[in-house]
Amino acid sequence: MEDGVSPQKQRIMREAAKLFASKGYDATGISDILEAVGLGKGALYHHIGSKEALLYDISRAHVVQMVAVGEEILARDEPADVKLRELSRQLIRTIATSLPEVTVFFAEHRAVTGDRRKELMQLRHRFEEIWAAILKQGEHEGIFRPTDEIDVKGVLGTFNYTYVWFKPRGSVSPEQLADRYVELLLGGLKPD
Repeated sequence: MEDGVSPQKQRIMREAAKLFASKGYDATGISDILEAVGLGKGALYHHIGSKEALLYDISRAHVVQMVAVGEEILARDEPADVKLRELSRQLIRTIATSLPEVTVFFAEHRAVTGDRRKELMQLRHRFEEIWAAILKQGEHEGIFRPTDEIDVKGVLGTFNYTYVWFKPRGSVSPEQLADRYVELLLGGLKPD
């Protein structure tokens, strides 16, 4: 969760994310959240503001984290394939450790409106730009073939869709899964 968020709000966000991920945002009522966190209505609203604000906070947390991680990896003085592998591992780790939150972002972010929705889309776009920059770096280094926006969306789709089926306590670790994806991608990204 984000720095500066109280432990109580973190707990509310985690429980609400589980509910939104399993039941859906629209089907989850405030009474469901109240029951899950054991608070009265006034105390809950003190921490969340509104149900939509809660959805926004849940959706935003992991994207902000991944953009920050991506910016740091992008700034490193390393070859593109090393950056691609590290960013891939970080993304799959985030999916594994924040599965309800990631599920909520992908399944429910459209319920966020106005400036909040605009910010979520800008964060998502920036994350795509980081991936595109790493692929472009690899092209300049001669280790990746030329790529475009479709390639970036395909690569990200491969990783992001993992939230639908990945079991964090399954037979494959997040790092192993990321490495398998990267090996598949590197084979397809080799220059002719």
